[in-house]
Amino acid sequence: MVLTMKANSNFAMFLLLLTLFLDVMGFGIIIPVLPRLIRELTGGTISEASAYGGWLLFAFSLPMFLFSPMMGNLSDRFGRRPVLLISILGLGLDCILQGFATNMYWLFIGRIIAGMMGASFAIINSYIADVTEPEKRAEKFGLVGAAFGLGFIFGPLLGGLVSPFGSRVPFFVAASLSILNFILAFFFLPESLAKEERREFSFKKSNPISALTGFKFYPKLYGLFLTVLLLNLAHHAVRTTWSFYVIEKFEWQESTIGFSLAAVGLMYAIVQGGLIGVILKFLGEKKTLFIGFSFYILGNILFGFASQGYIMFLIIIPYSLGGMEEPAIQGILSRDVPSNEQGRLQGLIMSLISISSIFGPPLMTEIFYHFTKNKETLYIPGAPLFLGAGLTFICLFLAYYSLKRIEKV
Repeated sequence: MVLTMKANSNFAMFLLLLTLFLDVMGFGIIIPVLPRLIRELTGGTISEASAYGGWLLFAFSLPMFLFSPMMGNLSDRFGRRPVLLISILGLGLDCILQGFATNMYWLFIGRIIAGMMGASFAIINSYIADVTEPEKRAEKFGLVGAAFGLGFIFGPLLGGLVSPFGSRVPFFVAASLSILNFILAFFFLPESLAKEERREFSFKKSNPISALTGFKFYPKLYGLFLTVLLLNLAHHAVRTTWSFYVIEKFEWQESTIGFSLAAVGLMYAIVQGGLIGVILKFLGEKKTLFIGFSFYILGNILFGFASQGYIMFLIIIPYSLGGMEEPAIQGILSRDVPSNEQGRLQGLIMSLISISSIFGPPLMTEIFYHFTKNKETLYIPGAPLFLGAGLTFICLFLAYYSLKRIEKV
């Protein structure tokens, strides 16, 4: 029997954040070992594996983008709890499927299913909105960010630690976390949406493309929207190619990859959770934005030219400081939009991030593959990192001229 409790209790909020943490941790666990598994299934080089890796992320991100509005609409119709439970259980079973994959076809099928199930992340935000007073929602959404950050710190770290036991083991560990997550949510997580507040399912509102029509309402912000898109494409230079790059260039083992990704997650949490408030207070949003761009450019270039593995850990510091640009540009955009349109704005920003997550991984890994497949001709492992620096450089000037244009309006 499911334990009943008030949906707005602190315990329910704790369980929700624990659910999110375990889900994100499950995603992070497989990152360090994925290059090895791809090589085992294809028999190819790490360069060839990188191309597969980019398209696997494409296979994950596209269904997440397509199914996120549908998941949200289903939760409006049937409640948050059943849709969330199905998603959690689906992720667990999918991890088992990927752990037993005998070829790349099954691995691609697994990533597609994972993307569909992962689309339920939006439901967690809806749950929080259901149980939290409007004036306290920003604080609770901050806790969501913290849960995400912790999941991406401990996930890759655990994945690296268990990888010596086999390339399939992290998938089964992730499946175990999902099943544990399902059990906790099934018995202890209450429904947050009352039956009288539910609405009929709408296919029109489930169309992810329709959300993009909202851009027409903010013509003076087009330059900043393009900046957000290019910047998030640039981020995939590191996010997508990191494991392949450090294996190719420094022959890192999965455990070292896990530690490095945990270090990136920790630095990101420090910047986003502590430093950014102080920096914004003293420098303001615009200066913070351009300094963040500069650190991202520097970090990508230094990563691309690094000659020793240990230097990569040092470069994580300036690269992570680049993360100060994200809240800065969010603040600038939100200031130029009325308070009753903030939801639409955030939806547009998330759409841009989703689009970059669809096309960024194959773009960066194909470039990595092209510049590493033949060591006797044009061999530049850091090519995607240099592209990331170049895209961020464009963002710097694009944001500068866009802000000048906004100030004149």
